[in-house]
Amino acid sequence: MDPKENKLIEETALFVQEQLKEAEGGHDWWHILRVWNNTKLIAKSEGVDPLIVQLSALLHDIADPKFHNGDETIGPSIAREYLESKDVMEPIIQHVVSIIENMSYKNSLGELSFNSTEMQVVQDADKLDAIGAIGIARAFNYGGFKNRAIFDPTIKPQLDMTKEEYKNSTAPTINHFYEKLLLLKDMMHTKTGKQIAEQRHRYMEDYLKQFYGEWEGRL
Repeated sequence: MDPKENKLIEETALFVQEQLKEAEGGHDWWHILRVWNNTKLIAKSEGVDPLIVQLSALLHDIADPKFHNGDETIGPSIAREYLESKDVMEPIIQHVVSIIENMSYKNSLGELSFNSTEMQVVQDADKLDAIGAIGIARAFNYGGFKNRAIFDPTIKPQLDMTKEEYKNSTAPTINHFYEKLLLLKDMMHTKTGKQIAEQRHRYMEDYLKQFYGEWEGRL
């Protein structure tokens, strides 16, 4: 990237950090930073536009619908307004906004209106932060934030949910492993994403074995 683009990335990082300073712990600036780093790592071997993927990674959770009454339009609108204020070219803005509108897991449960290699890179980067040790921590942090049960053996995971069912779910956090986290490994698009996901997936499987052993008093 040229110096002007690098400056835009630096300014965008500062903007996002300020916007998310009061955010829930699993969707805060540190989540964005991890996704940004994952994005840069994956992008090295994918031949994508580095400006588009980095802007998308930085702005993808600028207004997560979960914290805005399910409104999926706020985040893309904030991203567009910000990029317009920086005189970014319209084709770049449109690509970034389209990625933000379509990249989330819940949107994969419905019909996508957009796809690109750039979106797949950022999707993989975001999914990696939802699995492994950090993914487990984020899941329980959000479950606590929403005052959800850790586990209830009488409530079975709901598989094959629609987008609306997923958005409205209030299930215990352990169910979330089966309803999303354990599914992400096979949804990776990039070679790098798949390689990293394999190890993090095994870590979650080992964690669940330990969890059930402790729950049942066997370990």
